Amino acid sequence: MPNRPLILITNDDGFEASGLAALVEAAKDFGEVVVISPDGHRSGMGHAITMSVPLRVKHYKTENGIEYYRTNGTSVDCVKLGQRVVLRGRKIDLVLSGVNHGSNSSVSIIYSGTMAAAIEASFEGLPAIGFSLLDYSPKADFSAAVVYAKQIIKNVLKDGLPKHVCLNVNIPKLPFAEIKGIKITRQTLGYWYEDLEEHTDPFGGKYYWLAGHLENLEPEADDTCEWALHNGYVSVMPVHFDMTSHKTINDLKHWEHD
Repeated sequence: MPNRPLILITNDDGFEASGLAALVEAAKDFGEVVVISPDGHRSGMGHAITMSVPLRVKHYKTENGIEYYRTNGTSVDCVKLGQRVVLRGRKIDLVLSGVNHGSNSSVSIIYSGTMAAAIEASFEGLPAIGFSLLDYSPKADFSAAVVYAKQIIKNVLKDGLPKHVCLNVNIPKLPFAEIKGIKITRQTLGYWYEDLEEHTDPFGGKYYWLAGHLENLEPEADDTCEWALHNGYVSVMPVHFDMTSHKTINDLKHWEHD
């Protein structure tokens, strides 16, 4: 069909992830879908890009009219390769990333490869959405995520997004019938309380495993992404990449004259 939206899909859990298949399922009826994903897990790599080794991209299958590619790069590399190699010269109408295993609420957005891909697309002025499910299990049930992804994709294609803004969508680990709906949220103020657990390998060497939990500094605030997730809502948070603390600019202005 002419004039069908061109949709680029990527993730950070690798090309075999069930969350990626779920996102393809959600998007396939909205336009022409092209998938470019890492060849393995790139979770927690944030906005990393590949500079020390050559980037390679390989077409590995065509299925139901959808072209699938994989690369040795990161999620952000996937967006760059999509624009400048695989879909060079074509206008991408929407970039989707996910569905991630585990939420990317609060400060997790900083570490997330899933959201880094969406933010990278927003750098280029492309509408983009990152999807995450609050379920770390390899056997996670993505059925509710597919339903809500379809709804949100439809809304973004119809209404658009402001330039350089993307969406961070987090879906609770609940059956579809128990989810209360969509809540537009802001980022929860929080941080990861972390510990490096020390272990000993079979050869007597020490190694460390990163562990910890998210510390929510405003648990009662009902307009945040964490509150929405833990109260049965799908959190939809608009995101932009301006990290300036605008209030602090005015607080520090006197430094210019001291």
